[in-house]
Amino acid sequence: MKSIFTKYPIISKYVLAIVLFFLALFLSGFIDSPFLKRYFPYTSIILLIVVTWVLFKTDNESLNELGFNLSIRNVLFLPLGLIIGAITFLLVKYLRAWYTGEVFELTTSEINYKILLYGLYTLLPSVAIEEFLFRGYLFKKTIKETNVIISNVVFGTIFMLVHILDRTILQSIPMIVFIGITIPIGHLLFATALLKSKTIYFPIGLHLGNNWATIHLISNLNDGSSIFFIPESVRFETWSSFITLIIIWNTFYVLIILLIGKWDKVSTFLGLNQLINMKK
Repeated sequence: MKSIFTKYPIISKYVLAIVLFFLALFLSGFIDSPFLKRYFPYTSIILLIVVTWVLFKTDNESLNELGFNLSIRNVLFLPLGLIIGAITFLLVKYLRAWYTGEVFELTTSEINYKILLYGLYTLLPSVAIEEFLFRGYLFKKTIKETNVIISNVVFGTIFMLVHILDRTILQSIPMIVFIGITIPIGHLLFATALLKSKTIYFPIGLHLGNNWATIHLISNLNDGSSIFFIPESVRFETWSSFITLIIIWNTFYVLIILLIGKWDKVSTFLGLNQLINMKK
């Protein structure tokens, strides 16, 4: 076994990482009971963090490669990303409403703030798992062994396939098209946030804000589980109108990616430069 690692060090490290990630998720399935998962859905991400730490240690590195420590500078990127992610989703939904004629309404039911907060609590570990899997050790390792472009293509494609290979998605060609275009751009958003901020807290926050907003900021239900709702969602009758929406939707996210790509200037303009200049 040692000779294989010596002869094929890079391939062996990738295989080791994949096996350890699989074992972490597999083991968490045995540890988690429905009761535990309801109140503490963090077993999987804790095991993934441990595995990631082990993998970095084998390279004589640490989780600091992902900016995953408790420095104030890094941790503050989590709520910052949460806010940016939620606002970005709200704005892109507004663009959709402008294009389709849909209407935003403030929920008329009593807002259940416990559900809104519980949503953050339960969504956090799921988005963190995806960030550590797709923008974590192997993503950074691929950048070092190749370059940023190749790493983004590889992990953007894998990230997209994981979302497309779903029974519900596969039954709808429009959803396959939408996911096939949107998810790789989502990967670029999170990857750019990681590389520019040098901490995985930022993409976790963005991812959390986006996913939380899809359920609890604006939805199609007027039941108090979201702040805004859309009474009647438009169904697209032609491919041309649907493709136009996809272009509008993803163009907006590309603009956000470009802004995050200029994060030093943007943060200075917004008065957040002190956050950037804090010690990591």
